[in-house]
Amino acid sequence: MDFAVVIALVLCALTVPGFGDTGSGKAQSCSDIRQFYNGNGFSLKGVPQSEISGEHLRICPQGYTCCTSVMEDSLSNLSRTEMQGLIRDAGRALQASLNGQYKAFDDYLLELLNRSEVVLQESYPPVLGFLYTQNTRVFSDLYTELRRYYRGSNINIEEALNEFWARLLERLFKGANGQYLIGTAIFCIPPYLVTTPLIVSKLLTGTVCVICFVVCFLSQVPLSPECVRAIMKMTYCRHCRGVPSARPCANYCANVLKGCLANHADLDTEWRNLADAMLQVANRFEGASSVNVVFLSLPKRISEAITTMMDNIDTFNTKVFQACGNLREGGTSNIGLEEVKKRGKVTVQDSPTSGARLEKLVSDVSRRLRDMQSYWVSLPSTLCSDRVATRAQGDDKCWNGMARARYLPEVMGDGLASQINNPEVEIDITKPDMTIRQQIMQLKIMTNRLRNAFNGNDVDFQDTSDDVSGSGSGMCADDNCARGPRLMAPNTDRPKLYAYPPENKKVVKASANHNLPFIALYLLSLVTLLLRR
Repeated sequence: MDFAVVIALVLCALTVPGFGDTGSGKAQSCSDIRQFYNGNGFSLKGVPQSEISGEHLRICPQGYTCCTSVMEDSLSNLSRTEMQGLIRDAGRALQASLNGQYKAFDDYLLELLNRSEVVLQESYPPVLGFLYTQNTRVFSDLYTELRRYYRGSNINIEEALNEFWARLLERLFKGANGQYLIGTAIFCIPPYLVTTPLIVSKLLTGTVCVICFVVCFLSQVPLSPECVRAIMKMTYCRHCRGVPSARPCANYCANVLKGCLANHADLDTEWRNLADAMLQVANRFEGASSVNVVFLSLPKRISEAITTMMDNIDTFNTKVFQACGNLREGGTSNIGLEEVKKRGKVTVQDSPTSGARLEKLVSDVSRRLRDMQSYWVSLPSTLCSDRVATRAQGDDKCWNGMARARYLPEVMGDGLASQINNPEVEIDITKPDMTIRQQIMQLKIMTNRLRNAFNGNDVDFQDTSDDVSGSGSGMCADDNCARGPRLMAPNTDRPKLYAYPPENKKVVKASANHNLPFIALYLLSLVTLLLRR
């Protein structure tokens, strides 16, 4: 036989395709995939008993296979469902952690407000007597407004505090001068008490809640058709090829999921900025101006303002009479401020454990915020290492998408732009996912609002649950945060006045009614100095 013919025959023999993973000339049994396929709820009708030629396949390698076109479609849908489940599970784990932080802070802050009100209710009557008992509604309404604001009601907190001071100081002045006929007047005194701590409190818990919605929503963004093809090829084509025990190579899995989650990874910059801003806000809870100190000292500081007015009532009267003229007599007698002043001052003792509890809460939430900073860019490696791929980077027995062998391509970078040469997922880097781009903008807006609130500006959020869900469909309704605070736009209208009747319903001189607000000038100077100490 001619030597050239012999060489040709040898080469032909070497290039005859083998069957399964063994390369033997005998078609391999499909018993393993039949069992697997049926175990996932699929019918065995049409499933081959042994390997067949794979020219019909559109995703898996077209060598000898145990899969038909129907099986390939079924397994492709299964792989998509499972991967979306893994992404949702990862999101739920983060949500659960954030929900725990949210609930701990929410419970603590409401407890602080409740404790502060109880202290006021218990300490004011012995010291202020009927100065308190005749004005209990003014104080109870203050705490009601503080809770409503924290819970997200569409109220202006500064206006609410202005209104509280106006009604309280008006009543105290009129009570101290009951022998005169004094009409109703409104005092506008800046609320230096609790504005910034309350804004910060509402903002931190509210933003944690919004982040839960963002994670929930983005964890349910549908996978692209190109991604589904790549996941099917990585996950179940090995079963079709007869090597179900070969787990996907680590770098192979990384490229597939970096391609699938490329748009998610582009959240990274604004996600980190938001986490940094939240850490800055969380640090605001510590120190002498912390929410713990301010809320619990609120009764004492209100009492000090009342005491300041009582100590200077003669000066106030002189100035008011100079500004308003002589007021008509005809009212009742005054309420005996001297007797009230003899009773001393309101004292508030902080619980020794409250500071430590707040410190632990801040520490816990700060640690969790640092942990979540790399969430989106780490998600592909997290999914691969936990559930999908082999852990060995250089394993030559792993599934590389074509056979059980080493995976050679390099791992792509993070984000959409880095996927231009991704060998596993076809991506048009000029067409970003606009749904995710909207969430990137939402994160940027939230970060700016956090920084504004950190400087003491009120929260001007709209209801963000609709912002992150697109249509308000409630797709994240099972989230615990769904019942938490909603961040609303502040009310820019003047608040409605409570229908408090004047102490004396008789008509008084118009000049006295018109000039009475001058009292606010003197009250403002004293109260402002006190509250700025």
